Amino acid sequence: MPTTSNYSLRRRHTSLVLLIGFIFLLTGRSTVLAQEATPPFDTEKLSSVDRLITQAIDDGELPGAVVVVGYGDQIVYQKAFGSRVVSQGQGLEEMTVDTIFDLASLTKVVATTTSIMMLVEMGEIRLRDRVATFIPEFARYGKENVTIHHLLTHMSGLRPDLDLNRSWRGSDVAIQLATEEILLASPGTKFIYSDINFFLLGEVVRRVSEMPLDEFAQTKVFEPLGMSDTMFRPPRSMHPRIAPTESCTMYGWPCGGDGATMLRGIVHDPTSRRMGGVAGHAGLFSTVSDLVRFCRMLLAGGSIEGVSIFSPLTVATMTSVSTPATEPNRRGLGWDIDSVFSSNRGEFFSIGSFGHTGFTGTSLWIDPRTKTFVVFLSSRLHPDGTGNVVALRAKVATAVAAAITDIPELDVKVTELIGADFGPVGEIPRFPQSPVLNGVDVLRASDFDQLKDKRVGLLTNHTGLALDGAATADLLWQAEGVELVSLFSPEHGIRGVQDSAVPSSRDEATGVPIYSLYGDTRRPTLAMLEGLDVLVVDLQDVGARFYTYMSTMAYVMEAGAKHGVSVMVLDRPNPINGTQIEGPIQDPEARGFTGYFPMPIRHGLTLGELAQLFNVELSIGADLTVVAMEGWLRDAWFEATTQRWVNPSPNMRNLIQASLYAGIGAIEGTNISVGRGTDTPFEQIGAPWIDGLALAKRMNERMLPGVGFYPVSFVPNSSKYVGERCEGVFILVLDRQLLRPVRVGLELASALQELYGSQFDLDAAARLFGSRDVLAQIKAGEDPGTIIAQWAPDEDRWRLLRAPYLLYY
Repeated sequence: MPTTSNYSLRRRHTSLVLLIGFIFLLTGRSTVLAQEATPPFDTEKLSSVDRLITQAIDDGELPGAVVVVGYGDQIVYQKAFGSRVVSQGQGLEEMTVDTIFDLASLTKVVATTTSIMMLVEMGEIRLRDRVATFIPEFARYGKENVTIHHLLTHMSGLRPDLDLNRSWRGSDVAIQLATEEILLASPGTKFIYSDINFFLLGEVVRRVSEMPLDEFAQTKVFEPLGMSDTMFRPPRSMHPRIAPTESCTMYGWPCGGDGATMLRGIVHDPTSRRMGGVAGHAGLFSTVSDLVRFCRMLLAGGSIEGVSIFSPLTVATMTSVSTPATEPNRRGLGWDIDSVFSSNRGEFFSIGSFGHTGFTGTSLWIDPRTKTFVVFLSSRLHPDGTGNVVALRAKVATAVAAAITDIPELDVKVTELIGADFGPVGEIPRFPQSPVLNGVDVLRASDFDQLKDKRVGLLTNHTGLALDGAATADLLWQAEGVELVSLFSPEHGIRGVQDSAVPSSRDEATGVPIYSLYGDTRRPTLAMLEGLDVLVVDLQDVGARFYTYMSTMAYVMEAGAKHGVSVMVLDRPNPINGTQIEGPIQDPEARGFTGYFPMPIRHGLTLGELAQLFNVELSIGADLTVVAMEGWLRDAWFEATTQRWVNPSPNMRNLIQASLYAGIGAIEGTNISVGRGTDTPFEQIGAPWIDGLALAKRMNERMLPGVGFYPVSFVPNSSKYVGERCEGVFILVLDRQLLRPVRVGLELASALQELYGSQFDLDAAARLFGSRDVLAQIKAGEDPGTIIAQWAPDEDRWRLLRAPYLLYY
């Protein structure tokens, strides 16, 4: 990279200092307008912009820039500074006023907001419409009430961006990932600047107009306005005029690394790159001349030279405060007004003004009160990603505002629409709900044809029920042509009430033997399997890696493959849904009965899907049949199945406990009580040495999404600390869609380690949590948020691995 002094030596200014009083229409052509009144600017003060930018280039903050200051239809200042290209291998190119820049997030206002508001004017969209009206699959995990208005104002509650550690590609995949997002805040309650908001708006444009965003914006906005250099994915013939950004791999983030090449004509934003270069949040390229025409259109109330894009009322609405009065960040529809991102307003432009910035070093600011606009375009990331123009943009805006000598009357009153959020309109799109048929119901509907003339063993317990409440064991015993020879029971026994080793016995109703697989042996022996043709599995799992029913099923598959007995799995729902995945993949040494296969703690699969995955990935070789459910949807929680809840095990008494189990169960191996022996197991934790008030205070300070904590005292009548008073916290689930149970477990472990390090036996969590690295990070005082972020690659690998085995969507 050139040194600072080299920047100074190589800097060339291509200056078009336009004399005040001359009136130019900046279109890239030499068109002259009729004479207007002399713009009210102090030329000496305005010239300080030269000094500010020159100094910033000398300081290595950017290689060059193009700046335009406008007054109504007039250009009062235009200048190109420094270099367009300074990177090794590409030579040195001076900056010119016709340089094309990667606009980054200016795409949000120039392309996407404009397109959305045009559709609003057409009556195709209402601001209070639910996003799910247009993207029905978005109506999940608490996002049903997110509106177009919420997206435009960044009040949706969505996080800033998709996870860039995940390996994905394609616009359709990005939309699918967005539908799987869980809100960080309830819609309308918190400003969170989010690129997801705007690529969803781009998708709304596509679905409503039946035109891709780039095509809609090109034909409806850019061409009518004469913005001939503004487009997504500029052709190679235009690349010589484009300011490069930095060296990146095609889909990687952060930039740099092996295989990285200088991006020139390819969008810098990694999410947009993965989406093919067309996205509602980034991807647009343009020049100062085109953006001047755009600013003039807005200042004139939506029209320019006889071309009308908006009505004046639309412009006034779009550029007025539209966030709630209680939200300190004041935003318009798409546009920034007064927020943590509006430093490019400078010190003196009024709150009635508006603008936006772009990550690559671009910005617009428009002040209707003074009829002034400032266009600042740079490629501050070139050549090595280290430039910074945040302070410079603010200083330039301040210098421009300070040079204004008179304030004219407003042509259009700008009204403040301060945040009365009347909520969404329209029906909530819902996926159809109908009774889910479990595998046994599907098999029963076929009159058990697949088991006719077979000698059958059945691994089941009290959860093996048909929709009408009939036990699977009874149905097989009574089925014509089916010979039920034996029953097998998992942990907790055939009736699901035992919390210790289970002996073998005999079924009172049928007289067939019950072989325990949680007693003297956990695997079927040859003697148990003798004479069987098929071993049927019908158990209700709870969706956590260390819940042992999956291991017992897998051991049955191994034994069946070894001894020539077929296996049939009658599938049942994952009660905590089949989409959410969370937690680290366990260490190899942690594998065993409570961790049969390396996977995240919350795996998001049904037992039938797990059986298919185990059989292939571990080369078990079982003759496997999975009788799939009918009517189950992956994102459904248990209550959506319309089935009755049956406790899968003695301490799994409701869906709330099941939803917390993946996190609280993960730390159960330590010396705390997780509420076993009380009425609310897995909803509370405690120990005689814990101060409940202190722990609750510490946990609530973490502001975990979807959950709160209050101090409790309890005396367990079984399991740990029998008869001893334990203090601790009760875990109150406030929003199940926002809840991340494994994070709750991690945060509790971190808090206990911080508050009671010598008393808390963190190492004992290794078997169930499954990752000694995580425990070491907790001991080292690492922030839990940092630890959780490191799980993303594991979670992504699991998503890819499990994909071929999914039976439901």
